[in-house]
Amino acid sequence: MFSSRSLSHLAVALGFVALSPVAMATDSIIKVAKTPTCGCCSAWIEHLEANGFEVTAHDVTHRQLNGIKVDLDITPAQASCHTAMVDGYFIEGHVHAREIRSLLASQPEANGLTVPGMPVGSPGMEMGEHQDEYSTLLVEDDGSTRTYRQHATPPERSE
Repeated sequence: MFSSRSLSHLAVALGFVALSPVAMATDSIIKVAKTPTCGCCSAWIEHLEANGFEVTAHDVTHRQLNGIKVDLDITPAQASCHTAMVDGYFIEGHVHAREIRSLLASQPEANGLTVPGMPVGSPGMEMGEHQDEYSTLLVEDDGSTRTYRQHATPPERSE
């Protein structure tokens, strides 16, 4: 799924003592790399914890975060404000907890999930009842993507 170089660089960047494909295959703690001042990243972590995930957050510089994304082959078009790892998959951006659970249950041959950008209404990006239409994408081993889940704009309420 990931080269040993990418895993090693990610481990160093996040301050992990050691990560191996074997350890990552059984590890259920979500490890998040984020910048220290990003409020929506902290809100996303709270969403994960409220949905039963154990999360370890690592504050990194923008340069370190960008290096992690590069090492994981996350393209600029797939990027968001934080990057996480769980059970050998990356989780990029404001992915919903239920989609992470689905990914972990199905164990597809893929690199991870991404919600590119920072769509309003995604976990951690809530703004009242407003919600942008957005997609959660599955990033295949070859870097291509396909829609994992489409999030539609809720219908307008009639008053």
